[in-house]
Amino acid sequence: MDTWVWGVRLAKTRSQATAACRAGHVRVNGATAKAAHPVKLGDEVRVRQHGFDTIYRVTGLPTRRGSAVEAAKHFEDLTPPPPPRTERPAAIVRDRGAGRPTKRERRDIDRLRGRGEDSFPGEWLAEDPSDAS
Repeated sequence: MDTWVWGVRLAKTRSQATAACRAGHVRVNGATAKAAHPVKLGDEVRVRQHGFDTIYRVTGLPTRRGSAVEAAKHFEDLTPPPPPRTERPAAIVRDRGAGRPTKRERRDIDRLRGRGEDSFPGEWLAEDPSDAS
């Protein structure tokens, strides 16, 4: 099995193909395949790559690792097409100042609530400490 996966260029190295078999990422006819599992013509091989299962039917047994064109002769891709992408809504653009108030707006709000700079004329600073009884 690992030789076939490597030979048809589903893995870069034979070691990676063996590791994929050991990890359970390669299934033959619905059953998890070990690296030494024999491959026959007509077998359905599922390989998990990049988080997705790809389905292949074995149409030939490569004797060596060749070019991609040569490797494509040894399998038939049965993977269904991906579902259509749902369109995302456009990025939300907020009007300026629609979120948190700016420093200027906070000052205006404080003035309206009577807590602004104008509402504290500084009377408590002008008091004479000797007047405290």
